[in-house]
Amino acid sequence: MNTHLRPHLAWASLLAWFCLSLPSAHADGSRMPARILPAYTAECAACHTAYPPGMLPAKSWQRIMSGLDQHYGSDASLDAKTVAEIGQWLQTHAGTYKRVAEAPPQDRLTKSAWFERKHRKIEPAVWQLPSVKSAANCAACHTGTEQGVFDDDHLKRPVGLSARQSRSWND
Repeated sequence: MNTHLRPHLAWASLLAWFCLSLPSAHADGSRMPARILPAYTAECAACHTAYPPGMLPAKSWQRIMSGLDQHYGSDASLDAKTVAEIGQWLQTHAGTYKRVAEAPPQDRLTKSAWFERKHRKIEPAVWQLPSVKSAANCAACHTGTEQGVFDDDHLKRPVGLSARQSRSWND
């Protein structure tokens, strides 16, 4: 091997090792952890989007799990073992970065400052469309919700947009 290439190969190897050692999830916590707890999918995703746990801080998840009997107007009670299992998983993977440093009002993801900022151009009428129903229905527009992919590259127009709303979709 040519001796003047060795330092470059060493740096390339070091860079490759560093990149491969980084966590697979985005630093913003919007991706699902590599290991999704089956109980979380079975219990939580049965009624709504299974939000990536990194989208809320640990305190929010703790309050949500301790109030399942009054879960946003529904009784989502679970047995103690399942509550403990899901609660621990949510705590382990809860958001710790700047965007989720503060719990949103009522521990609602859709009331968080970052959610409102990202969706500020969406008219209230869009949330009421039969194909959308509410701001909590991420899958109405985000095609990668099951994998925790919410970026702008994975969007679809919800059914029922007016011509004006369709034109402004790409703004």
